[in-house]
Amino acid sequence: MSEQPHYSMLIEWSDSDSAYPVTLPEWEGRVFNPIAHGDTYQEAVAHGQEVLTLLLAAAREEGVATPSPRVFAASTV
Repeated sequence: MSEQPHYSMLIEWSDSDSAYPVTLPEWEGRVFNPIAHGDTYQEAVAHGQEVLTLLLAAAREEGVATPSPRVFAASTV
């Protein structure tokens, strides 16, 4: 079994929803963001990871290419 790619999750507080919505930036255009939410930050992370796991499994099952993970290089200042 191959290692799961490292994808980004953007988690922000939403006053209007009173929740933490989760967005998957690399999956923009493939899924409707936000893809999950949580009442707590930790719950949002868990729900985001669950959805990402399902997206990867569905892509693998259907033979669909997945987006490339973004790579953030550390700056040397």
